[in-house]
Amino acid sequence: MKSININEKFNLFQEHWTPKLIGELNGQAVKLAKLKGEFIWHNHKDEDELFFVIKGTLIIELEDKILTLSEGDMTIIPRGVEHKPIAEKEVWVMLFEPMCTKHTGEVEHELTQTEMEKI
Repeated sequence: MKSININEKFNLFQEHWTPKLIGELNGQAVKLAKLKGEFIWHNHKDEDELFFVIKGTLIIELEDKILTLSEGDMTIIPRGVEHKPIAEKEVWVMLFEPMCTKHTGEVEHELTQTEMEKI
């Protein structure tokens, strides 16, 4: 067991839309990511995804509505739900999702990450 300082971990990287693994919990990945700009429409066919906003404001477009998450807010995107995260200014998020979750689901895009760095 060890203590993990979230702010120190965020200071280890600058790139956007590139989640970093900071831990595992019962088959779930605990990730940190910095987001800025628009991501792509995608879904995770078999996995739910939790977004917890640490810093900034995150907009998540869904087919039928728009979620706006501020610091301290979280949401769970159910499996199979199309979503598009947007960060007008840099946003820091913590993500919880199964270890097998693909970054952009089945969508291949220049933003797709196939390897995840552990920090």
